[in-house]
This record gives sequence, structure tokens and C-alpha cells, in this order.
Amino acid sequence: MKHAILGAGAIGGIMATALASLGENVTLIVRAASISRQPATLLLERPSGNLTAGAKYVARLTEPMDVLWIATKTYQLEEALKSIETMPGIVVPLLNGVDHIPVLRARFGRDRVVPATIAVEAERTAPGVFAQHTPVRLDIASSGEPVLTRVAVGLQGLGFACRFIADEPTLLWTKLCFLEPFALVTAASSKTNGQIQADARWKSRLDSAVREACAVAAKEGAQVDADKIIAAFPKGRSEMRASMAKDLAAGRRLELDGIAGPVLRLGAHQGVPTPVTQELVAIVEAAEQTARHP
Repeated sequence: MKHAILGAGAIGGIMATALASLGENVTLIVRAASISRQPATLLLERPSGNLTAGAKYVARLTEPMDVLWIATKTYQLEEALKSIETMPGIVVPLLNGVDHIPVLRARFGRDRVVPATIAVEAERTAPGVFAQHTPVRLDIASSGEPVLTRVAVGLQGLGFACRFIADEPTLLWTKLCFLEPFALVTAASSKTNGQIQADARWKSRLDSAVREACAVAAKEGAQVDADKIIAAFPKGRSEMRASMAKDLAAGRRLELDGIAGPVLRLGAHQGVPTPVTQELVAIVEAAEQTARHP
């Protein structure tokens, strides 16, 4: 199949390298100014063994594709979509949050958009070079099963955990209820997962933020178990930090609205109190302001 991947960061790089290593036809969509700096070969460094694959790049997508994977930051989506000039068979967004789904369905049509989430700790270390620190979990809405079953089997052979899930709200909110509290706490505290678990005050904030997010998720029709999410953190990599914390430390723009915004806005709409989430967002906003204007 022909795959296009919008976004050449860590997530887009992982997907591009993995799919191309399976023999899929993969094209990466990048900014025109950066094409000359992109390497001909992609490298995915991972504990289970590195993957390499050839790469093709375009600045604008003008030819039909079977699948368009979207792996931009939430705040990059609107501008990035300007580079898509054709209608793909299906669109599989791997963005954080939930707000992007209605935006994409308004553009491409409801049936073409297949919600999905990806969970992995990874980073881009150089153009075309990506480091994967934890296993990849890829959850895809069941509407994508007819097109993506063969691809999912191939990815499973590479060590990905792939599932098709019928309940879209649960699919999307399961990741957000894990990511949003962890992103806020690691960014607000400047601590790693292990340090947070060892600090009663920050662990309490993390647990409370998880419960707030899950309460909002329940009002949105998702079935997410707060206790299960809370129990997962101590089992995670001690050095783990969310990308938001890494972006804050590096002075990069944060996905604060895309990740925390749904919990705050929908919580207010649904009458669900989110005081800890609000407190954490305020801390992160202040830290971001200081980073930008020291």
C-alpha cells in the first residue's frame, strides 16, 4: 500500500521507518526548506534491534495515497494540512488529545478518518534518526480494520502492540487520561517518573489529575479505569518523562492546549471539578513564560 506520513518527528519517524522496513511504499511530507537536509535512509534505534529503511520526501502531497498518517504536534495541524492536496483513502491521526478528530472529519469526511493513538517514549535525535526507549502500543479504531489488518500484523512482527478498538471515546480518552496528568506533572515538577513516584506530594498530584481526567472522560462516554492508570506509572521506566517536560526544558513550544485543554474545557462544560489540573497548568504556563522571557 501507499502511505503518506505528515510530520517527521519522533512518532512520524517511527511509523515511517517501521512501515518502510515492512516493504510498504512510504512518503514523508516535510517542509520544503528542509527537504535538502533529509537523509536517504531512516534509522530507528531501539532496544530490540535497530531498523533502517529508505525514505522519500515531498513538500506537498499531490498523488493519491491509501493511508495518510498524521503525526504533527497539535498546534501544527492546521498549517500542516495545507500541504495535502489530494484525498487519501483513509486518514489515521496519531495526535495527542481529542480536539483534532472533528477538525479532520470536517475536512476529509467522517468515514475516512480513523481515530488512533500511539504510546511510546521516543525522540528524534537528528534528521532521519529516531530513538525508541519503550515498546510501541498502537490502538486503532475498528473502522480501519479492513484496510490496516495486514499492516497491523506486520507491525506486530516488529514488536508493536496493535489493537483495533470499537469504542472511539474509550480509545482516545484512555491515552489522554494517562498522558495529560503525566505530561503536566513531569513538566511542572521537572522530575522523572521514578522521582515522582518517590515524592508523596507530586505523586498525590499525579493521582488526583488522573482521577479528574477520568471523571471528564466518563462524562464524554469513555470507559477508563483511573486505578489501572495510576497503577501503571510505578511499572514504567524510572527515567521516563513526557515530551512536554522535554520541550519545556529545551525552550520549545508546548502542546499545553491540545493535551490539557480538553480536560479543562470539557470538565467545565460537564460540571466536573478539575482543581489539580488547573493548578498544574498554571505552574507549567508560568514555567513556559519564564523559559521564553528569562
